[in-house]
Amino acid sequence: MSSPARFDRGHTDDLMTFLTASPSPYHAVANAAERLEKAGFRQLSESDAWDSGTGGRFVLRGGALIAWYVPEGASAHTPFRIIGAHTDSPNLRVKPLPDTGSQGWRQVAVEIYGGTLLNTWLDRDLGLAGRLSLRDGTDRLVNVDRPLLRVPQLAVHLDRSVNSDGLKLDKQRHMQPIWGLGDAREGDLIAFLEEEEGLPQGSVAGWDLMVHSIEPPAYLGRDRELLAGPRMDNLLSVHAGVAALAAVSTSGKLDHIPVLAAFDHEENGSQSDTGADGPLLGNVLERSVFSRGGSYEDKARAFAGTICLSSDTGHAVHPNYAERHDPSHHPRANGGPILKVNVNQRYATDGSGRAVFAAACERAGVPWQTFVSNNSMPCGTTIGPITAARHGIQTVDIGVAILSMHSARELCGSDDPFLLANALLAFLEG
Repeated sequence: MSSPARFDRGHTDDLMTFLTASPSPYHAVANAAERLEKAGFRQLSESDAWDSGTGGRFVLRGGALIAWYVPEGASAHTPFRIIGAHTDSPNLRVKPLPDTGSQGWRQVAVEIYGGTLLNTWLDRDLGLAGRLSLRDGTDRLVNVDRPLLRVPQLAVHLDRSVNSDGLKLDKQRHMQPIWGLGDAREGDLIAFLEEEEGLPQGSVAGWDLMVHSIEPPAYLGRDRELLAGPRMDNLLSVHAGVAALAAVSTSGKLDHIPVLAAFDHEENGSQSDTGADGPLLGNVLERSVFSRGGSYEDKARAFAGTICLSSDTGHAVHPNYAERHDPSHHPRANGGPILKVNVNQRYATDGSGRAVFAAACERAGVPWQTFVSNNSMPCGTTIGPITAARHGIQTVDIGVAILSMHSARELCGSDDPFLLANALLAFLEG
């Protein structure tokens, strides 16, 4: 008998709050940490010695978070059950020398981050958010969540062929947002942010800043069956993972250690100290083993029994481009989470992984679907194959089917976020 759903539409309402409050990876992990602290988890410093006690813990590094819950009776070789996700989304990021302009317009110099759909950033009211690094060695999160920037499109009168020949955007020339009139002045943008944050002039030494659409998430359609919003790739999975980990920490006896690994930099290859191809997850899992008195042999035993669900968004069948999808695999909105398969290891799923995911969905009473790419189309990838290869642990790629992936504003079924959360919870419960 499958268990009843634990999360409902209230989970999707809460996802909308989380998306709005998380315009950057740094905000996302800060908000995730706050939720975990309310559930009884406590933050550890990587530079401190770790104790062997039970309970929930997490570490933060930049835009990444690793959280885990050690149950009563856990041994040094107790295996892990991991939910993997990522905190970053394709967008426009501020360059080291941000103050620029042309023809009497003041502009902000930006670099393209990840595989963003450039046209979706045109003619939107944009805010600015991220992390300021101060001269005293501390960091400060900043979020100017009001109309500040805009990337204006060329009027159709000056590009008569745009609707017949298509829009062609040069990443350098056409994507620099405006934010005022007059001549560019060096230091102007950072001075503005210092004033916004009430910081002394000249106190900011470095920054990691990005633009975001200020339009909030919203239910869409006659029956509110759809959810439109920013950064669902992949904060939808981060939010579901936080909810599942917090819930499982109160569920009673576990024979494994549940983990949430939310990485940064997935959208540009994961090769960083906070990315899935870096050492962060392996270091945390090893230190967890060693803090409980374990040896290398215990670590090897724990990793051999570990399973990871790599949760990232996938492609729902598009009503206007159905020919771009595999003819027999058409994931639909509100059809439940998808199992992502690619025999060339762009996804890490195999037959035994399919069985693990199917069992979790059955226990949760959640429907599920399968995604595979059209053979004529290149297949994207995720942190799944990286996690499997780097750590030698069984990994299964899953997610929620969406439209408009990598747009400034994406679209999913409004039931799918809580269906995913229920499947993740069942997986962590084991």
